[in-house]
Formats: sequence, structure tokens, C-alpha cells
Amino acid sequence: MTMADDRQERIRNRAHQIWLQEGQPAGHHERHWHQAAADVDQEDAAGKSAAKKPTRKAAGATKAKAAPKEAKAATKASKPKKAAAK
Repeated sequence: MTMADDRQERIRNRAHQIWLQEGQPAGHHERHWHQAAADVDQEDAAGKSAAKKPTRKAAGATKAKAAPKEAKAATKASKPKKAAAK
């Protein structure tokens, strides 16, 4: 089954659910289909954005934070400067 077939099947199932929830009205199949397609697309978009979110790291596996600017400046000032080569 291709991804397009899977999407069509999901839309079909969702449209059927909508039809049942609305009491099985006649003549609304197109509206149900469009609503179902929008629902499936929204689910897919939510799934993709959730997959892109970073996962929580285990305790103790965090990256060390950068030193404050003042500490960096003090470190630079305490290092001896190289003598200019002639």
C-alpha cells in the first residue's frame, strides 16, 4: 500500500466517522470527505512537528553552559600576549 493509498483510506474512515456522528444524513458525502481530508492533514502536520521537537536529555547529560562574558574577559586579560615577531 502506498502512502497515497494509506491517506485515502484514512480519509475514507474519518469521513465515515463524521457521517455516523451526524446521524447518517444523506447528501453530505462531499462535505464529510473535505472535513475528513482536513482532519487527516492536520493530524499529519501535528505528527511531523512533534517528530521535529527535541527530546529531553537524561539527567546529567546536559551540555555545559557557556561562561559569562565577565569570566571570558578576565581569562583573556590574564593570558600573556605573544611578542611580535621581527
